[in-house]
Amino acid sequence: MQFATKVLHAGVHPDPETGAIMTPIYQTSTYVQRSPGDHDGYEYSRTHNPTRTQLQDNLAALENGNWGLCFSSGMGAIDTIAKLLKPGDEVISTNDLYGGSYRIFTKVFENYGIKFHFTDLGNAENFAKLINPNTKMVWMETPTNPMLTIIDIEAITKVAKANNILSVVDNTFASPYLQNPLDLGADLVMHSVTKYINGHSDVVMGAVVVRDELLYEKLAFLQNSCGAVPGPQDCFLVLRGIKTLHLRMERHCENGRKIAEFLRSHPKVDKVYWPGFTDHANHDIAKKQMKDFGGMMSFTLKSDSIADAHKFLSNTHLFSLAESLGGVESLCGHPASMTHASIPREERLKSGLVDSLIRLSVGIEDVNDLIEDINNAL
Repeated sequence: MQFATKVLHAGVHPDPETGAIMTPIYQTSTYVQRSPGDHDGYEYSRTHNPTRTQLQDNLAALENGNWGLCFSSGMGAIDTIAKLLKPGDEVISTNDLYGGSYRIFTKVFENYGIKFHFTDLGNAENFAKLINPNTKMVWMETPTNPMLTIIDIEAITKVAKANNILSVVDNTFASPYLQNPLDLGADLVMHSVTKYINGHSDVVMGAVVVRDELLYEKLAFLQNSCGAVPGPQDCFLVLRGIKTLHLRMERHCENGRKIAEFLRSHPKVDKVYWPGFTDHANHDIAKKQMKDFGGMMSFTLKSDSIADAHKFLSNTHLFSLAESLGGVESLCGHPASMTHASIPREERLKSGLVDSLIRLSVGIEDVNDLIEDINNAL
C-alpha cells in the first residue's frame, strides 16, 4: 500500500455499529464488561480507547512499524522512552536538539543516575568514540532542530546494533512522509504529533512506533502505568489531519525550497541552513534517506545582530512569531530565547546556534505572498 493510500485507510475502519466512515470519538472513561474479565480488550480508557487504537495503528503503518503508541505530548513520548533506562545507563545524543529534549535529559533523568553525552552526530565517527560498556541508547534528531543537521541513520544504527545499543530517532522535522527511520535500522521512531502529523496547530500529542514486540510491550506497560495518554477528541483530530499529510508535505517542501533559495540570494542574509542545498553538510545523506527536504530552515543576518533579528521577527505578518512548527500556517521563531532557551548559551554555540539565528516553519500559503512578507521584514 502506497503512502497516499495509507494515510486514508491503514489501520482505520468504518464503525461496526453504525458504518460511520470516520472513526468515532469514543468519549468514555470506562467500558461495561459482560462478566469480570470479559471485556473484548477495552476496560478503562487510560489503558485502551478505540479512537486511540485506530490512530496508533495508522501511525504504525505510516512508519512501516508493527505497533504505535500515542502520548499526551511529544515530551510524554520522550519521557516514556527514557524510562526504558536504569541508573548507571548512559545515552549518546546529538548536541543539536530540541531544547525540551535537552532539558528533560539533563534536569530530570540525570537526577536518576542516567548520564548523557552530547556530540555532533552529523559525523558518525563521533558516536563510536563515545561508546562504553554503559552506553544503552543513542538519541538522534534528523534533520535537527534548529540547525537542520543531517545524521546518517543507517550508519549510526549499524554501529548501535553491533554494540547492543537501542537507537531512537526523533522524526518530527521530517514526518513519516519524508523519512522512515525504522527502514534504516532504528529501533524506535518518535514524533511530536503536534507538528506535521496533525498539521493544524490544534492538538498537542506525541507518538512512538516500533517493530519489536518485546520493546512494544515494555513501552505499552509504561504508557498504561504512567498514564500520559491523549484523549479521544485529540486522537480524532489527528486522524483527520493525517488524511492530508502527503498533500501538505508536498506544499511545505515546494514552498520551503523557493523560500530557502530566496533567502540565500538576499543581500542582508548571511547563512541559510536547509538540507536541500547541495553544499549543506551531509546533503547526499539527506538525499538518500529523505524523499524531499522539508519546509524547516534557519538563517542568520549579515549584521549578526540580535536586535536586527528581533526587528525582523516583529515585522512579519504572514509568518507569525510563535512556538511550535509544522502547521499549515507559517511561523517564525527565535530559538535562543524561545524553543532552545533551556540549553546553556555555551552549549548552543557549539552547534552553531547563535543568538541572532531565526527559524522558519514554512506553511502552505501562496509562496509569493510568503516571499513578499519576508522581503518586507528584511
